[in-house]
Amino acid sequence: MVFVVGSDLKGEKLKEIVKDCLCEHAYEVVDATEGREYDFVDATLAVVREVKKGEDRFGVVVDAYGAGPFMVASRIKGVIAAEVSDERTAYMTRAHNNARIITIGSEIVGEALAKNIVLGFAGGSYDGGRHQVRVDMLNKMGKELEDLA
Repeated sequence: MVFVVGSDLKGEKLKEIVKDCLCEHAYEVVDATEGREYDFVDATLAVVREVKKGEDRFGVVVDAYGAGPFMVASRIKGVIAAEVSDERTAYMTRAHNNARIITIGSEIVGEALAKNIVLGFAGGSYDGGRHQVRVDMLNKMGKELEDLA
């Protein structure tokens, strides 16, 4: 399992904490924004590009509030993302929605909570079954929205 992380300037400090936490738990980490000053749009797109390279890749984007990266990621065909500010939601969005990207706000969650969020997300796995209907709907909706554009 590979975790791709990225941030804008406001999320840089928390991103580094998240990276360290994932590394401490033996996850492979790719920093899509290392050494660059991206805004949240470009940071999110950098993470999405890396996540889409393989089914074993998951993303974490950090900015001030988490909402901006969520909006960006949600507009991209084939991406299921969730804005997360608690551990349970992080875990459940993997289990029920097969989310591959979460977004976190550095001005919303603290360091300890951010660590628990990413570990909850990492510890989750897609349940499939009855949840697949919704995942298919989300993926279809992405196609329909593309057709509306």
